[in-house]
Amino acid sequence: MKKSLAIIALAAAAVNASGATPTYLDDSRPLEERVEDALSRMTLREKVNLIHAQSKFSAPGVPRLGIAELWCTDGPMGVRPEVLWDEWEQAEWTNDSCTAFPSLTALAATWNPDMAMLYGKSIGEEARFRNKSVLLGPGINIYRTPLNGRNFEYIGEDPYLVASMVVPYVEGVQSNGVAACVKHFALNNNEINRHTSNPIVDDRTLYEIYLPGFKAAATEGNAWSFMGGYNLFRGEHASYNPILMNQILKGEWGWDGAVISDWGAVHDTRTAVTGGLDMEFGSWTNGLTNGASNAYDNYFLANPYYEGIMDGTYSTDELDDKVRRVLRLTFRTAMDRNRPWGSMGSDEHVAACLEIGQEGVVLLQNEGDILPLNPERKMKIAVVGENAIKAMTVGGGSSSLKARYEISPLDGIKKRLGDKADIVYARGYVGDTNNEYNGVVAGVDLTDSRSPEELKAEAIRAAKDADVVLFIGGLNKSNNQDCEDTDRLTLDLPYGQNELIEALAEANPNVVVVNISGTGVAMPWKDKVKGIMQAWYLGNETGNTLASLIFGDVNPSGKLPYTYYATLEQCGAHALGEYPGHPGTDQLGNEVMDIPYNEGIFVGYRFTDKNNLTPSFPFGHGLSYTDFSYGEARVGRKEGTNEDVFTVTVPVTNTGNRVGKEVVQLYVADLESSQPRPVKELKGFRKVALAPGETRDVSFEVSNADLSFFDAATHSWVSEPGEFSLLIGSSSADIRSGVNITLLPR
Repeated sequence: MKKSLAIIALAAAAVNASGATPTYLDDSRPLEERVEDALSRMTLREKVNLIHAQSKFSAPGVPRLGIAELWCTDGPMGVRPEVLWDEWEQAEWTNDSCTAFPSLTALAATWNPDMAMLYGKSIGEEARFRNKSVLLGPGINIYRTPLNGRNFEYIGEDPYLVASMVVPYVEGVQSNGVAACVKHFALNNNEINRHTSNPIVDDRTLYEIYLPGFKAAATEGNAWSFMGGYNLFRGEHASYNPILMNQILKGEWGWDGAVISDWGAVHDTRTAVTGGLDMEFGSWTNGLTNGASNAYDNYFLANPYYEGIMDGTYSTDELDDKVRRVLRLTFRTAMDRNRPWGSMGSDEHVAACLEIGQEGVVLLQNEGDILPLNPERKMKIAVVGENAIKAMTVGGGSSSLKARYEISPLDGIKKRLGDKADIVYARGYVGDTNNEYNGVVAGVDLTDSRSPEELKAEAIRAAKDADVVLFIGGLNKSNNQDCEDTDRLTLDLPYGQNELIEALAEANPNVVVVNISGTGVAMPWKDKVKGIMQAWYLGNETGNTLASLIFGDVNPSGKLPYTYYATLEQCGAHALGEYPGHPGTDQLGNEVMDIPYNEGIFVGYRFTDKNNLTPSFPFGHGLSYTDFSYGEARVGRKEGTNEDVFTVTVPVTNTGNRVGKEVVQLYVADLESSQPRPVKELKGFRKVALAPGETRDVSFEVSNADLSFFDAATHSWVSEPGEFSLLIGSSSADIRSGVNITLLPR
């Protein structure tokens, strides 16, 4: 009833203004017809107002015509709490606590598009319930370096994996009438110097590595909005870069959505007008620094743009295109009377949080089958590490959340075991004691006056007296760790954790390390501990998720979405000396940081393969509490198509005694290319659940597109005739079977 009254009110306002109910309020009419009708009724001032913010997170719509406001919210791992009109500080609502979902690295590690759909649908329901039009996520920039402070918000190092996971996420969000805003387009691969970084990337690398995920989001997921990055590309800022926005996104891909700037990413009216930006957001006068309150009319796409049109500097052609795109966005979201109501903090969302986390945690090492621990066995467990008690939903930048609750790892372990085990906790080290971000307080007091020596001694005593040690450490969301606007300073664990783990392993042979982080860390103690779990930031259900895996209620099935380097020198961006870049100038002579991507297409496992390097753990790696065997692959050519399509099939058997899930991975190797190509590239994966003794055939289709490379000279994808290997394995370094195919000349 309330929805109907709102629509009637909008219609009445429009009728009063025009004398008849306009077409654009009739959502049974074709979208483009509605857009053109609304555009024809708008004044120049209303058009300009439509394309820039009126507050921290909203744009004004057209009140005279009943065209609704657009409200954005930060994501992509939960709906951000409400903030004040002009500021980042909390509005201090009491009903804006959200479900905190696992980080997008955890989602990527599920290697399961069904989990991506569930994630998008669930977070979209929460955004819809809060009446948001645009969810500012997902982030899908490629992991170029493990030091990037924002890696935890992204989906890994491989373009095929990213593309496969982003499409269902976008579709899930938008099924709620909420736009996904895919970010940060493009090449936002570091946070250090993020406003001045100028990646120097050749076209082949751009199209093969850094664009496929965005292209899939635009053309397959039909994302309704994109966000530009702070960085530059070829001397021009990404948020209004004519190559990225006009030539590629809107031109080559034929995308009809709206480009939204990152907050404060606009620096110039002229290039913002012509470079493909549609909406300018930020705060205060120029989006970043303090100024006059309610100064949004001073934005580059506000009064300066209006005055430029009035004095003839700009035509209205670009403006009308921007307005059309914003109207499409509005009609698809805020003015879609048929969109669902959504829900927030539901039991279903809690279950989704738990399931995604359980499928994403990666069992990296399990010597002597130390895991799972037997929950029925009376044992003494020493839990060591600050991350066992630290809240991780607060902090890290724009993804910081006001969660309804957060179960710590220690509490999850205690809850799972009850009185069946003697659990002793020792902190071991003090890292970040801050428990507040932008007015959200985590509610955990982390102050501790003991010296590092006292903390370490307590942990060693606990370890010596225990049957097993669970070290729960890693990174957190403070500056220079997993945090927006800063990069990590080193691959090492902070706060002396490496030394502490070494000491624990000396005191007790049964040490399991649970590393909570959004990216890889150095593990010099790897061969001295029995078990290693990569646990990510797991949201509300962190403790329950970890306990279910540690004690075997759930069989681990996550796989690494990136290469786990042993040292930074195993990463191309660092081995070739081009991180974080060197001083240069942009097109206007301003100082920037030029970052040559000298590794080219050889990112992640492509680099370690090429150079015969052995990382701590390879891309795609992840163990199970059961075992899987692979049979011989077989291949056939699919008939009746206009291109070469091959079907490769492999039987996979669960040879252990537990139900488990295996991610079967397909890699393609070009054996006789005219161009340098990776040793192999991911071109398919399937996650299959198998009972003990069960065998299932897993099949993949391989087309010309999967065999091709991007030819910069002709600006086209080329699949050369010749021989290729189709390699099937459990990780990029664990190939179990393969067949060769021949692509014939056409």
